[in-house]
Amino acid sequence: MNELRRLRESAGLTIEEVAEKLECSASKISRIETGRVGVGPRDVRDMLALYGVDSAQVDELVQLAREARRKAWWTAYGDVVPGPYVGLEAEAESVRTYQGLLIPGLLQSEGYIRALIRQVRSDVSEEEINRRVQVRAARQALLVEDDPLTLWAVVDEAALRRLVGGRAVMREQLDRLREAVTLPNVTLQVAPFSAGGHAGMDGPFVILGFPEHRDPDVVYIESTRSGVYLEHSEDVQRYASMFEQLTASALPPDQSDALIAAIARDMS
Repeated sequence: MNELRRLRESAGLTIEEVAEKLECSASKISRIETGRVGVGPRDVRDMLALYGVDSAQVDELVQLAREARRKAWWTAYGDVVPGPYVGLEAEAESVRTYQGLLIPGLLQSEGYIRALIRQVRSDVSEEEINRRVQVRAARQALLVEDDPLTLWAVVDEAALRRLVGGRAVMREQLDRLREAVTLPNVTLQVAPFSAGGHAGMDGPFVILGFPEHRDPDVVYIESTRSGVYLEHSEDVQRYASMFEQLTASALPPDQSDALIAAIARDMS
């Protein structure tokens, strides 16, 4: 955003000084100013506070940043992303999710994505599959940014054993999961068959958490053709409670990793 650069220069600060004060990389500040990456509301507020900008202008620029980030996604992938979910995910600080039959999208390997699309949507062209893969890759980049998205996923053992694309594809996918959990911002737990029934059996869901206190958490429930967004505090709290129950009944992360490794060996 050119305006952020102008305000920084007016404050007499260099990119390196801003990065040091905000405890991030200089390259991140540079990419934000040149528009090479989207900028979230929290980053804008932190930068403008450092530049001594008045509150009215802060609110205006934060709203512009929020709209620009969503518009970038809609413009590039509106034909294959029918709802606002991707934009909300890009703004989120944290994602908590339960998946019963599928690997969470943020953790899917390319081979798994392609096989899944072909099996669920046999009418989709190769070009559309490629675009959907690009969307998924762009979403997954949120996990490795300088200020990354925090992901906590609970996955049913069924999703790990279902042969989407065959044994080779699933082995690659399981290896991808084991690699992802080495990131400090990713937590993965498995709900094993041995646990019996659990709180998530009613279906998958995602809880999106945002850095701004005035932006309440949002629950997203995906269906085949559309999605449902829940924002009322009672609904969000109900799903937050369900997620807590799931994490309590699922295997802890180290035992989950061991189970994934064992299933991967069976795929050989």
